[in-house]
Amino acid sequence: MRAELEAKLSCCRDLPSPPGVAMRILALARDPDVVMATAADTIGLDAALTARMLRIANSPLYASRRRVENLSQALTLLGLNATLTLALGFSLSSGMRTRHHDEPGEEKVWRRSVITALASRLLGEEIGQRRLEELMLAGLLQDIGVLGLLQLDRKTYAPLLASSPDNDTLLRREREHFGSDHAEVGHWMARHWNLPPLLQEAIGASESAEPCSPFDACVAVSGYLADLWLLEDTSAARLRAFDAAHRLLDMDPVTVDGIIEKMTGMLPDIATMFEVRITQPRRIAALLQEARELLVLRNLREIQDAARARKDADEFEHRAQRLAEEARRDPLTGVYNRTQLESVLEKEFETSSRHGWPLSIAFVDLDDFKKINDGWGHLVGDQVLRGFASTLQKHLRSSDIVARYGGEEFLIVLPGTDERAALGVMRRILTEVGQEPMTRVDGRPLHVTFSAGLATHGALEQFAHVDQLLQAADEALYGAKREGRNRVVAGLVEQ
Repeated sequence: MRAELEAKLSCCRDLPSPPGVAMRILALARDPDVVMATAADTIGLDAALTARMLRIANSPLYASRRRVENLSQALTLLGLNATLTLALGFSLSSGMRTRHHDEPGEEKVWRRSVITALASRLLGEEIGQRRLEELMLAGLLQDIGVLGLLQLDRKTYAPLLASSPDNDTLLRREREHFGSDHAEVGHWMARHWNLPPLLQEAIGASESAEPCSPFDACVAVSGYLADLWLLEDTSAARLRAFDAAHRLLDMDPVTVDGIIEKMTGMLPDIATMFEVRITQPRRIAALLQEARELLVLRNLREIQDAARARKDADEFEHRAQRLAEEARRDPLTGVYNRTQLESVLEKEFETSSRHGWPLSIAFVDLDDFKKINDGWGHLVGDQVLRGFASTLQKHLRSSDIVARYGGEEFLIVLPGTDERAALGVMRRILTEVGQEPMTRVDGRPLHVTFSAGLATHGALEQFAHVDQLLQAADEALYGAKREGRNRVVAGLVEQ
């Protein structure tokens, strides 16, 4: 602030000043030993102030379940600090009214102050500020510099104030005429009144582009919200409020609209308490309705997008599972391939060894399969392999494993099955395969036989490694072939 303007303010005898009750409340607020009884006695000296305190205690701001009937109950509900802060605000707002308060310019100042008081509190509540009453008071007092400039030079400033269509224009004209603005003047007045530093700083920063603290930012943004009630172009004011709230408080438009909606419900009561007329612009209700409709549409789109995303994710997961399963399967027969077999067999062998459970495996080889390929062609040979794999799976348990080891050779894994039971299973399958045609050629059934070599890891014989178990089954298979095929051999003994 220019030294010349500060000197004029210091010498001005007509500047607004806090009334006596407000000064006593300020003294109480600075006294760490003050008690509720003393606060009640001080506030009780002013009947109008007492009535306002009862009204605010019963207002939607505090939403008490039972009606507050006297000042003592109000103090108990609000708490000592909130009571003193609110009482100071009511006392200052009534005591600083000048004989010109009905003039359009000054009346507009008071309307703006009451709106920004409520907006500051609701903004602070949204971001988790704890000193809500102080925020309300800071919002109420942020334009006291306007009153100071009016008293300092009413002849120059009153027309300037009345003709300014918005706050930005007013600030620009103040700086042109006085070399300062009402925020700086208000900061000087707050310091001159010895208001708490928190309020002094918030008033001084109320028109700042970059307030220092979230508390100050709430006060600065409150002015943009007040413009919705004060300016003709409500839509443009709402967009500016969105921008300021996002820039200074990181709030999204939906949250700001929620605060505006709360303000529309609370302002009539708050305005009555401060004896200010505030009309509700019909355009605000329309804007909020449009915002709710857009929010519903946006939520619907988000739900639809989320549903599509889930569907795409499910399809991707299903496709990935299918591809992973296909990678584990033999493409011709559909049973496990050799790579997957090695992994599964390793785990089954480890489990069998750890728990002492029996594990049997059988190498199975189709007899004279080359003759089928040579005599009927490879396509018929493929049909036989598919039919044989299907027959094996049909006659085994779900816990048993079938894999194509290579060519016409298969491996069957029988977890938890000892040699005797495994021999019974393989003999039964041998009989079933002999009776079931694997395919039909020229309308005639084509039957096959197989040879199998069985090995068991268990009580009778323990293998150090799974490769040894495989080798034992392989040797048994060659034994079955040497003995004439179409049989099952365990070890080197025909069964």
